[in-house]
Amino acid sequence: MTNKPGTPTRTTQPTRPADYLITPHAAFDHAFGMRFTSTPRGARLARRLAANRLDAWGIPYDTYRHDAIVLVVAELTVNAVRHGHVPGRDFHLRLQVIALTQTVRIEVTDTRAERMPPRPDALPTPGAEDTGGRGLLLVAGLATRWDWHLRSDGGPGKTVWAECTLTLPG
Repeated sequence: MTNKPGTPTRTTQPTRPADYLITPHAAFDHAFGMRFTSTPRGARLARRLAANRLDAWGIPYDTYRHDAIVLVVAELTVNAVRHGHVPGRDFHLRLQVIALTQTVRIEVTDTRAERMPPRPDALPTPGAEDTGGRGLLLVAGLATRWDWHLRSDGGPGKTVWAECTLTLPG
């Protein structure tokens, strides 16, 4: 194809879909899911990818909501590694923005069936000398609600989930 000299050529750039970033009035969801090795390195990678994904979805770094959600992801993935680890098996992270309710849902699934966390209404309070046992208290303080259930696909293990609202209390 030839152009006449002096006529401008028009190139078209592929455009990014308009729904790439979430806005407060968006009517669509975003979801991310991935398996990670059940190691401290896997938990760290899950936290970093979740932080990056939240930022890409319009929940920017260094905001209260972003930091709270990432902290919940970090705690649940570390718990999956510490308490849900089965040699040779991974854990799964699912992160979803539910635009209708302005909620982020975090689900972490491991494959250990014999160690179950307490229910939200039965969280024990650790003593002053205890060196652990505060992680789910942190999740309970940051999340709107949380709980766990046995894996829905019939496999061994459980899914611990938490939901964090994107709107700050007035």
